[in-house]
Amino acid sequence: MDLSYPPEAESFRAEIRAWLEENLPDGWGEQGFSMDPEERKAFNRQWVKKLHAGGWICASWPKEYGGKGLSLMDQVVLNEEFAKAKAPLRADFFGDTLVGPTILQWGTEEQKQKFIPRILDGTIAWCQGFSEPDSGSDLASLSTRAELDGDEWVISGQKVWTTQAQFADYIFLLARTDQDAPKHAGISYLLVPMKQDGIEVRPIRQIDSSSDFNEVFFSGARCPRENVVGGVNNGWNVAMTTLGFERGASATTGHRRFARELDGIIAQARRHGRTQDPIVRQGLARAWSKVKIMEVNGYRSLTDSLNGTHNAAALGAVNKMFWSEFHRQTMELAISILGLEGQILTGSGGAGDSGGAGDSDGTGDPSDGPLGRRGSAGYPVSPLQASYFFSVSETIWGGTAEIQRNIVSERVLGLPKEPKP
Repeated sequence: MDLSYPPEAESFRAEIRAWLEENLPDGWGEQGFSMDPEERKAFNRQWVKKLHAGGWICASWPKEYGGKGLSLMDQVVLNEEFAKAKAPLRADFFGDTLVGPTILQWGTEEQKQKFIPRILDGTIAWCQGFSEPDSGSDLASLSTRAELDGDEWVISGQKVWTTQAQFADYIFLLARTDQDAPKHAGISYLLVPMKQDGIEVRPIRQIDSSSDFNEVFFSGARCPRENVVGGVNNGWNVAMTTLGFERGASATTGHRRFARELDGIIAQARRHGRTQDPIVRQGLARAWSKVKIMEVNGYRSLTDSLNGTHNAAALGAVNKMFWSEFHRQTMELAISILGLEGQILTGSGGAGDSGGAGDSDGTGDPSDGPLGRRGSAGYPVSPLQASYFFSVSETIWGGTAEIQRNIVSERVLGLPKEPKP
């Protein structure tokens, strides 16, 4: 790997730094900086407007669709500088990172003209409708149906673990449109309005009392016939593109949130007098080493993209498996360092918190916990406790650790496929 950046990329880096210094609030990122709930709401509103005016939202998208047409290297530099400054970058993860690029790659010109500008300016919020109660890792076994009725698709079925469904205007949805086709071949990728009769959203209360995930029930919901992306019965190929965007974003910045969190865990170890405990020291050293491995793996993924060697799927599987299992283990270490204090609810409960604007590495502002989770008024966990709870899910969402192992064994190591029952 060549870890040096070309001169033009470094020039662009200076431009981004100057813009951030000019536009971030005074004191941002400094010790003791914080915002109350009202200040946070005002910041989120104004920040998205500034990002849009500066052209930083979806800056890698083609200029004809509102982006800056940035090269991959420039996009990496942009992500790095926003992450270093702990500055929010995204307005809507699902729109900016998942469905927007998918529409640009697979959508018709009419779909691009209809949806891309509204993703850029933040007037449409999105959620993702893939997983079902009986179709998680085996996504192609999904049973949600869409049947054509004149110029509309009529949708029946259920989705689960649908993040932000209670706030979304649209859902990008996988549904079976050919009941007789092989399971991978009869699926279509639909863009469905959420605010309609025939769609019911039920929040799922989680262990930390938050309700980010939802069940979504479709009973005769409708969307226009032309809202199929990539062609009827081609949804599996389109969905694999979307999942590739989900698993491959921010290659060189993904480790930063874990590095910041580990700094906080080390501070807690010092506060509790645990830094001389050989088991704790070994655990912290192991965690630090794994964060550095994540950084190197990020550069490996970037090098693969720049060289066009097309190992993204394999690298993505390795990286997802590695960081999710690392984080779960590290959060168990963090809770053990806290001792009995880890069983006490010491958080603010996120009273009045509306969440961050979304960003390049998972933080809302510098006063957030490492992963931007704050619990709720009914169960006021600390940011570290919330991160501990959430880490349990990370080996499941975005591809379970078990499935990632199958991908690595079969596609990377060339081992025989897992026997079918």
